[in-house]
Amino acid sequence: QVQLVESGGGLVQAGGSLRLSCAASGRFSRYAMGWFRQAPGKEREFVARISWSGRNITYADAVKGRFTISRDNAKNTGNLQMNNLKPEDTAVYYCAADPSGFDSYKYWGQGTQVTVSS
Repeated sequence: QVQLVESGGGLVQAGGSLRLSCAASGRFSRYAMGWFRQAPGKEREFVARISWSGRNITYADAVKGRFTISRDNAKNTGNLQMNNLKPEDTAVYYCAADPSGFDSYKYWGQGTQVTVSS
């Protein structure tokens, strides 16, 4: 069983930065981790993914070059550094853990709100 708790969301002006954190319990260090987001009235969408080792990373095109995903397995944490934020980045951000390694996320956090003002 893995429990995930996100933090670090907030209100920021366009062009600003935020750093989201995901604190995990359980066997998190052996699972791939992803960040997703859901804006009001929209479906949840993929943001970024990092393998358990940290060697394999993928990003959605919308955030490539602005967001950086990382993890610290010794501390059982994951992070999402978000720079040059845009109003369209406004959403609830979720971290998730994938035990299978095949993009099947079994564990989810409760989400943290990110609001970017123009």
